Order: sequence, then structure tokens, then C-alpha cells
Amino acid sequence: MRIRLIFSLKNKGAYLPFHHQYILAQFLKGLIVKGGQEEFFNYNYFNFSGLKGQTKVSRSGLHYYSSLVTLVVSAPDEAFIDYLLEQVFKTPKIELGNLILSPEYTEKEIEPPLETSNKFVCISPLVLLTPTFDDESGKRFINPDTDEFSDLLYESTLTRMEKSGWYDQEQMESFYKFQVVPDMNYVNKLREQQKKFARIYSVYDMDVKYEVRGYTLPFTLYAAGEVQDFVFKCGLGAFTHKGFGMLDLANNMPSQRTEPYKFKREGFVPYRSQSHEPRKNDERAEGNSSSSEEEND
Repeated sequence: MRIRLIFSLKNKGAYLPFHHQYILAQFLKGLIVKGGQEEFFNYNYFNFSGLKGQTKVSRSGLHYYSSLVTLVVSAPDEAFIDYLLEQVFKTPKIELGNLILSPEYTEKEIEPPLETSNKFVCISPLVLLTPTFDDESGKRFINPDTDEFSDLLYESTLTRMEKSGWYDQEQMESFYKFQVVPDMNYVNKLREQQKKFARIYSVYDMDVKYEVRGYTLPFTLYAAGEVQDFVFKCGLGAFTHKGFGMLDLANNMPSQRTEPYKFKREGFVPYRSQSHEPRKNDERAEGNSSSSEEEND
């Protein structure tokens, strides 16, 4: 399931670094541990987006000016989602970088129908390689229109699917059809404009800092329905539980496919009622386009 967690921004104009996935990852990991349920401490089958809202770019990073900002969180385990949301709503004041946030309400995305071929956009950077300590290989650039680009994503996806234990051997063997076809028109257009679709990002794992290359581009995935569902809910590529590789369907209308979500917490309704006054121009800036604000830094 995919949940939108909407926060109110208390200090408009505050900023986050362009590459802020590690800040979100540390925040969420802290909440998971703080909640005390050990079965979730090492749960890796969740994924989350960058922080979405109306932004302006400066040398410092992304300045947020909307009254509401949104974080999309996804996992197939509803119990994990409810546990994480409960920890968020136990924290009335949240500081992320220079932003001061307060959790307001939650929405559930209505699951779209997935075909055996779907065009996706990245709402967080897509990482292909997992580096080892004191190793620069994670920063290596791989051209998106090469077989290596698709093959690395295939290997990491099938490895994660097998480790999950959700699929039997016969199913795993049927998932051999897998091809990622990037939208090279989009890539070439960015190149002509001297904009970047691939950057270096920081990742922290076991308190060790790594640097990896992340890609933000549209692509079509050809794969079995079970594979499509897995990457849509759990992310694609490496470090998905660190907030990388979150996807959305291209050309979708996000505001038309949500419903209020009441997570399982007795006596508490963490979503805004339908009677609440309508949002002005959808201030959250859904951010389902792969041409993110980061293109301008």
C-alpha cells in the first residue's frame, strides 16, 4: 500500500539540501527504532519519496513555500505502515534540515491497474549499484540505454523478491522476462539543455557514509505483473529502504486517486475530513513528474 503523509510547514521559506534522501531516511529509521517493536527494526521492504511541495531553488537548496508538504511512503505490510504512521503522529514537531513540520493527515493511494508494460517516472533517484566500504564503484555512470543498466536492475529486483519469501520457486523462474527501456528523448533533451539526470548522492548504512549515483528519468518496464507490483510497492534498484528508487506511473492524475486513510490507532483519526475546505491549487505539489526540482541545481 502507498500512503501520502501530509505535513504542515511552520516556517515557509526554509530549505532542505537538494539531495535530502539521507535526512528523511535517518528521520524514519529513528522513528522505527523509537517505537520499540523489534520486528520492524530491520524491515527493508518499504520505500519513500522525496519531500514534495512548492519549492524555489537557491544555492542553499530547495526552499519550501507551500503550507503543506507531502511524503509518499509505501510497503506491502499494512502493520508496518500503521506502526510507522503512529510514530510520526506521536511527534507533533518535526525538524528536517531547516524545515519545521507538523503531521496533519494521511491519504491512501488507490492502487492503479498495472500491466506487463508500464511507463514509470522516478519520484526519488534510482540507484543501480551497492558500493562496499572504501569503494568508488557506486558512483560509476552507466548509460541508461545499455543492457547493463537494465540487467543490474533485474538482478537486484529478483534478489530482493527471492529474499522476501513471498514467491515460490516456480514463480521466481517465471520472472525471467524483464527489460527497462529509458525514455531517451527525455534524456537527450536534458543533455541538450545541459541539465543532469544522474547525480551523486550520499547514503548512510550502519553509520558509514557511501556515495552512489542516482538517476531521475522516465522509463518503461516490461516484466510480469508480480514484478511490476513489487517494484511499485517496494521500489526499484538499490537502497530502496533508504528512500531511493520510488516510482509512480507516468501521466497519472495523483489528486484523483486517493482516499482518506485511517491507520489502526484507537480513538484517533489522522486524516482531514471530506468536509474540510478545498486545498488551494493543490499546494502539496504532488511531484509525480520525473523532471524534479533537482534538475536546476
